[in-house]
Amino acid sequence: MDARVVPVGGLTAGQVEAALRAATAAPSLHNSQPWRFRCTSSAIELYADPARAVAVADPDHRELLLACGAALLNLRLAIRAMGVYPDVRGFPDPARPHLLAMVRPAGRRAATPADRALAAAVARRRTNRRPFVPAPVPAAVRNRLRRAAEAERSWLAILDRTQMAVLRALVDQAHRAQLADAQFVAEWRHWTGRADDTWDGVPARSAGPAPEPQDEWVLRDFTAGRAARRVAGKDFEPEPLIVVVGSFQDGRASQLQVGQAMQRVLLTATEEGLAASFLSQVVEVPQARRELRALIGGGLWPQTVLRIGYGSPVPATPRRPLEDVLMTADLRPVATGRVE
Repeated sequence: MDARVVPVGGLTAGQVEAALRAATAAPSLHNSQPWRFRCTSSAIELYADPARAVAVADPDHRELLLACGAALLNLRLAIRAMGVYPDVRGFPDPARPHLLAMVRPAGRRAATPADRALAAAVARRRTNRRPFVPAPVPAAVRNRLRRAAEAERSWLAILDRTQMAVLRALVDQAHRAQLADAQFVAEWRHWTGRADDTWDGVPARSAGPAPEPQDEWVLRDFTAGRAARRVAGKDFEPEPLIVVVGSFQDGRASQLQVGQAMQRVLLTATEEGLAASFLSQVVEVPQARRELRALIGGGLWPQTVLRIGYGSPVPATPRRPLEDVLMTADLRPVATGRVE
């Protein structure tokens, strides 16, 4: 146990450590893990870590906030599974803009079976960039994914065939725009195709096969040229289930909120035996995001696009050690937070 993990409220130091490890299992853009935590006697504080922003792909820190929202949901679920109610205050101190939330253990409350199931799914969730089998996701499961987003005051749209044709063109457009940007490509190469012994980024073993040209609208090449091409006959699914998770507004609070919705959708999918990956290009390029917003009705803000289906097991991506994400009482980082 790290010496800086202390009891918080009614949680023991061991319970706090378990909750923090759950929080850091959240997904983030390029596995950048842009969060820090501070433990006080009464609360666990979640901070954005702008030093870990992916500056070219995410200049407005929108995806950084989504990642921190996902970490916040994991933290909430871990505490709920311990039979404790997590009282969450978002953006509690205007003088500290990087402080995103304070989570106070607020007394005993028995966890529901649904709470425990989602908390158990945290350790099993993976970003799966490999081909999925062409089996359809049942309507009842699709409805459950929609309700998961709504439970976090957000929404989920499932694209139909007509919308999918437009989306494919938008993703291709965004993908080409990013590849034409030398700064984006340099940043992309920095974070992907990592060796197995790194703490962050996407290691080559987690990247899946390098997609063929006709597949690039579905998946980007996370291998940095290091992985083998796709095995013949192991094609990407011809009609993937594509969902858009979004918010009713587009400010920082909404982005933190929809990050929690995104993670609840991903954990619900994991519980249902489904796999998921991200189609980030279309929400990273402003023009493509505007056109996607129009495609889904124009009144809602798309924040992330997920590809969901039945996939084979994949290894977990690495995580930074707890001492690298903890802050001391005077808000100094415990460790330097290496970016390798």
